[in-house]
Amino acid sequence: SLKNLASALSKFQTPKGKPQTQASHKSLTQPRDLAWGTPSGVPGRLSTTALLSTCVDLAPEAADRTKKTPARHAGSHMRFLPPTPPPRHQPIEDMASVIASLDCKTPPLTPSTPGAFAGDPCFFSRGAHTFRVPANLHEDNRKRAITLLKDHPPGIIVLVGGVARTRNDSDHEELFRQESYFQHLFGVKEPGWVGCLEMPSGTCTLFAPELPKSYAVWMGKIATRSELSNRYGVKVKWLSELQEHCSKAKCYVPRGRNSDSGKRIDEALPLPVELPTLVHSTTIPNHCFVALAESRVIKSIDERKLLRYASWVSSNAHAEVMREAKAGMMEYQLEARFLYHCASQGGCRSCAYTSICACGPNSAVLHYGHAGAPNDRRLETGDLALLDMGAEYHCYCSDLTCTMPVGGKFGPAQRIVYEGVLSAQRAVFAMLKPGVSWTDCHLAAENEVLKALELLGVLKKGCVTEAQRACVGGVFLPCGLGHFIGLDTHDVGGYLPGQPARSTRPGLAKLRTARTLKQGMCLTVEPGCYFIDALLDDALKDPSLSKFLNADRLRGFRGFGGVRLEDVVCITSNGFENFTTCPRTINEVQAVMAGGTWPPPVDEAPDLGRRWARFVNGALEDVSVPGIVLPKGARRGSFSPGGSPGTRRGSGSLIGRVRASSGSFSGREDY
Repeated sequence: SLKNLASALSKFQTPKGKPQTQASHKSLTQPRDLAWGTPSGVPGRLSTTALLSTCVDLAPEAADRTKKTPARHAGSHMRFLPPTPPPRHQPIEDMASVIASLDCKTPPLTPSTPGAFAGDPCFFSRGAHTFRVPANLHEDNRKRAITLLKDHPPGIIVLVGGVARTRNDSDHEELFRQESYFQHLFGVKEPGWVGCLEMPSGTCTLFAPELPKSYAVWMGKIATRSELSNRYGVKVKWLSELQEHCSKAKCYVPRGRNSDSGKRIDEALPLPVELPTLVHSTTIPNHCFVALAESRVIKSIDERKLLRYASWVSSNAHAEVMREAKAGMMEYQLEARFLYHCASQGGCRSCAYTSICACGPNSAVLHYGHAGAPNDRRLETGDLALLDMGAEYHCYCSDLTCTMPVGGKFGPAQRIVYEGVLSAQRAVFAMLKPGVSWTDCHLAAENEVLKALELLGVLKKGCVTEAQRACVGGVFLPCGLGHFIGLDTHDVGGYLPGQPARSTRPGLAKLRTARTLKQGMCLTVEPGCYFIDALLDDALKDPSLSKFLNADRLRGFRGFGGVRLEDVVCITSNGFENFTTCPRTINEVQAVMAGGTWPPPVDEAPDLGRRWARFVNGALEDVSVPGIVLPKGARRGSFSPGGSPGTRRGSGSLIGRVRASSGSFSGREDY
């Protein structure tokens, strides 16, 4: 290599009138003299001989950069060690043959991942450590929808999938999430698709967009129709064939309004092409919309397993956040820990909604965490931290809320409010079974919250029943008890035709459904107690409400925040199952915040119906956790500071301390 270099450089000439000399060669072998110039300092090119000599001297050092430079001796010019032969390399011919023999292809995946692939195929999974969605999930959903559509006129029902969106006028493409009706029936993960259900046969056809060749450069391999058909278990055609396919029969699209958002599905996602045989129904909602919404209200067994998994992942993440929360942290750091756990441990790339990490006064903001209030407050000792966060897996949602004291210990007033909300949950759980009115469940929860306010002295003594009739409960529990949950956090079907209408009463007006419970319904149970300044101001100005309130005592709770506890439950044939396994009792919360293990060795509150589980081979497996047996006649969940377990007002002085204090709480410590 050095000879070749010398030969190449021999073409260069030294400056005219400056012939090379042996002296110049020798002088250039000194590192300090290696410069673009002659030894005498006259500018010029390096001579070929000098450069070759220097390269030979430097070769050992260049070959091994890790060698240490020899120590300088007095009077020396710090010369390099004597040159050693450079390492021998394979001839270029041999290297070319070696490179040509390399196999640069990725080796094929061996179908041996337990519980996720191979002989046990699934529709969706993010790896062996995540839930395996069964291959027949969406096929069963279609069968259930077709059963509800049995009275629908013959024809083709056309459903439009979600479309890719970019941020405002930029080319930034937001992460796509499939439209929920389309996800329910087909499970397609890509945007821009259309699906057709032929009635009454139930024959299904999917239409995929034909992607440009540039897609393969930027986004990856373009799947063939055959590959897409195998992926989704349905015949797939190109979107350009939709008009011809639909020309043979009358076509219908779902037309109806979401009872939570007020938006119409047919307006949010219009047909991508004009269909001449489309029936323009004037009935809103039409038969098609009602049947498809109702098919999402009652969950199949596989859907319940999927929802349980999402709640199991979320419950474990909540417990981890609870263990790590400390004063001095920021709210968004709690959010970050939750998101990390759900993604890394559960395979949940997305969350069901924007996380609410509300601490201190922020915990009274029902939907805190939005862009204008972005989880950016610092946690302070004595705060209540209300964390409403839920994972999403294969578009199926979880929605859980925990409330904990920053610093690890509940203050006296915080304990009363927390226990009141937990008692509200327990009152609802005792009612849950088919045939029960969801409105009655809300009223039962509201009653328990008012009892806690009476204990605090905020509500005047002995007027709980009258105060509830006067709608005082709507001041402190302004949102509904809970909602359907499934492919949307606030899932559809709350106020369909033939079901109870929405109430106008404060509190009940915000209920997202007033239906009678049925087996297979999945809902959240999320009672709360909030001290919201705007509502307190209005209540104190209203004589019909203010007469029940102790204004002086209430003044001390300005800035208190709020408490919410939220679980995901499923109605069974004779009761309910609780998919949420978060710490719930005060002892559990404080133990986990102190570093205790979770799940616990003993279930302190079996009446909460928590269905304990562990993950085994792509699915959840039930785990039995022994429960604590209370003395006969004791009321679970009630508190008795200084008294015997289970008594509501023991001789202990928690209530006494709160009642005996002056007209209001003077500071955070008093909470």
